[in-house]
Amino acid sequence: MSNVNNTEVKVNKNILDLFIEGARKGFTIGTTSLLPNVVMAFVVIRILDVTGLLHLIGVVFEPVMGLWGLPGEAATVLITALMSMGGGVGVAMSLYTAGTLDATQITVLIPAIYLMGNPVQNVGRCLGIADVNTKHYPAIILICVINALLSIWAMRLIMMFL
Repeated sequence: MSNVNNTEVKVNKNILDLFIEGARKGFTIGTTSLLPNVVMAFVVIRILDVTGLLHLIGVVFEPVMGLWGLPGEAATVLITALMSMGGGVGVAMSLYTAGTLDATQITVLIPAIYLMGNPVQNVGRCLGIADVNTKHYPAIILICVINALLSIWAMRLIMMFL
């Protein structure tokens, strides 16, 4: 052990201590970052469904989402992914549970959720801290959206050969 600034630092931790420390950190991340987003997504989709707004969203976005062979309601997955990847996954699972999306449609949407990369959160967390010029924000967000939409076409193509 060495003494650094009057605090003891244990140089060699055993594998069990490392595992427990990692499990604690993972649990904290899961319960404080991921779970709230997923639960929020389920609640939002349920509210949209009960109020009839989910059907309205489906009707409005049907022509656009139809280009990718998806129902209009799938737009809620992508819109939510703009704000939160966990929320996008939650919305996708909520729509799957409700029977609005099937397994193939979820499969083609998952890469899009992650390529979207929750740019709304990243603007504050990353771009602002890195002093990226704010005039570049729309282009950065647009690139995320374009990548996500291209991934849906790529996944549809891949799914045709499986």
